[in-house]
Amino acid sequence: MLRIKPDQKQRVTITVNGKAVSGYAEPRMLLTDFLRHELGLYGTHVGCEHGVCGACTAIIDGAATRSCLRYAVQCDGLDIQTVEGLADPDGTLNTLQKAFNENGALQCGFCTAGILMSSTKFLQENPKPTDDEIRDMLSGHICRCTGYTQIVRAIRQASGQ
Repeated sequence: MLRIKPDQKQRVTITVNGKAVSGYAEPRMLLTDFLRHELGLYGTHVGCEHGVCGACTAIIDGAATRSCLRYAVQCDGLDIQTVEGLADPDGTLNTLQKAFNENGALQCGFCTAGILMSSTKFLQENPKPTDDEIRDMLSGHICRCTGYTQIVRAIRQASGQ
């Protein structure tokens, strides 16, 4: 059995937003910290670090996942999409981001990245959701600023409804 000391860093290679990148992580380093501090992707926010608030949500191998519940070394070889990968390379916002902007669905912005990532995956699987389905998806996120009404409206707009 291979034994790794807790302070011994391992090379982690992942595909983030379509680009293969590498960095080094201690076995106990959370994916959130790896994305932010090793790769400089600060859009993934660290909130509760218990998987409750949803601020750290990223799409990992096709699933909306709380990145604070994964170790970076567990993600070696995986495909990850973060909020930085939603806009076009020239900075043009995608449909969902525009809808959030137009509907005032972000205020302080702390929860927004995670909600955008969950909503992205949600709309891929359910392109014409009802308001109740949107609210159910949002139940995994904590936002203290908007009251969720604007967020529901933005997601509905992005779905073309």
